[in-house]
Amino acid sequence: MADERDKARAKQFTSGVSSAQSDFNKSLSDAKKTLAMGKKEGNQFVIDSARNIINTLNTVVKPSLDILAKAENPLGGYAGTNIGAINQAMGGGAPGSGPAGAVLGTGGRGAYSLSQIKAYMDANNGAFPPDLNTIASGITASDLGNLQNQYNASKGLGGSTGTIPTVASTEAQQRRQNAFDTLYSQFSEYGLEALVEPLKNLILEDVSPAEFAIRLRQTEPYRKRFAANAARINKGLKALSEGEYLALEDGYQSIMRNYGLPATYYAKGDLGRQEGFEKLIAGDVSPAELEDRIATAQNRVVNAPPQVKEALQRFYPDINNSDILAYTLDPEKGLVDIKRKVTAAEIGGAALGAGLATDVTRAEELAKFGVTAERAREGYQAAVPLIERGRQLSDFYKESPYTQSTAEEELFGLTYAPEATAKRKRLTSLEQASFAGQSGMTGGALSRDRAGSF
Repeated sequence: MADERDKARAKQFTSGVSSAQSDFNKSLSDAKKTLAMGKKEGNQFVIDSARNIINTLNTVVKPSLDILAKAENPLGGYAGTNIGAINQAMGGGAPGSGPAGAVLGTGGRGAYSLSQIKAYMDANNGAFPPDLNTIASGITASDLGNLQNQYNASKGLGGSTGTIPTVASTEAQQRRQNAFDTLYSQFSEYGLEALVEPLKNLILEDVSPAEFAIRLRQTEPYRKRFAANAARINKGLKALSEGEYLALEDGYQSIMRNYGLPATYYAKGDLGRQEGFEKLIAGDVSPAELEDRIATAQNRVVNAPPQVKEALQRFYPDINNSDILAYTLDPEKGLVDIKRKVTAAEIGGAALGAGLATDVTRAEELAKFGVTAERAREGYQAAVPLIERGRQLSDFYKESPYTQSTAEEELFGLTYAPEATAKRKRLTSLEQASFAGQSGMTGGALSRDRAGSF
């Protein structure tokens, strides 16, 4: 009968070691995956956290597993083995802090029973036996924690400790504290220490990297710092990683500096937030698009001839000269629509510069036909003498009026360009016919001069 119990205990021990080894392998694998992800994204915060986890697993847990795996006499107890390290190998940290089902006791004769441990605690101010390296079979971490709690209650101490201080757990705690101090110092350089402080306990408790990331993103400072992610999700866009988010901010700032925009556009506030960028990030504006928007505003409007600004104000009263840059930077305003309005203003400005007039409908129509600012300037300069002479001739010969619109059709190659060309040629032929019968210098010279000007 005793042999069967021994075999059962040996099987239980072997099973516990195998389970602990499996948990260790999985935890180490998860931590390594997290490290690889952090390196890929260039996220130093994730990299450092993952490395700390890997270091703890390899320096604290693995040695304990090795001790367990090499145990030759599991039924005789863990002679000389630190009970805290063994329990960490079983997945529970120091005894009492791990899962209630983590089996600590597999000792044989001479092992402490719960009643013996309790008696020792009662006689020694709640301290556990100093040679607590063997415990009776079946005793769990939860059992030891309950003993501590019962003792505290009997003495009116209150609280619930359920832990046994060990050299292994103290060293691990110090490593975690050092990891937190390093992380805090690094984040302080960017004004982000407020993100780390609420999670100090998580770092000291050594939670998994996956859980740490989840808890970090649930904190109010984090949500405030990366506020645009919530807006992106509401629009059906994916949330950006911390590395992607910060890279976008750096890209925006670099472009704005290069174009000489005031620092107020990219000033940093609490937690290092650049609130002016949040609308851009939420609107999924790339650095390339941002540069296109700024160049459109500055080069084609702000630095353009005054007639372009005047036309813009006339055509689109909702845009005024003082906030044209803000208007073009607004992600809610489509870049295509912005360029359409700017092109129309450039066409209107070219007309004004030539002493002519136009309206937004005509300017936008010309823009649709591919008329650019340069082509508009050339066309309207050429249109001025044509319009003046065409009006004179059409009045003189009682023909339908030759107008600015007629000249635009021909010069810009619009829908009715053939009709406009035919009209101009008819007026020219009428003029030439009028002077064909006259002789002498006056008639011939006048005919050639007038015909050549139209």
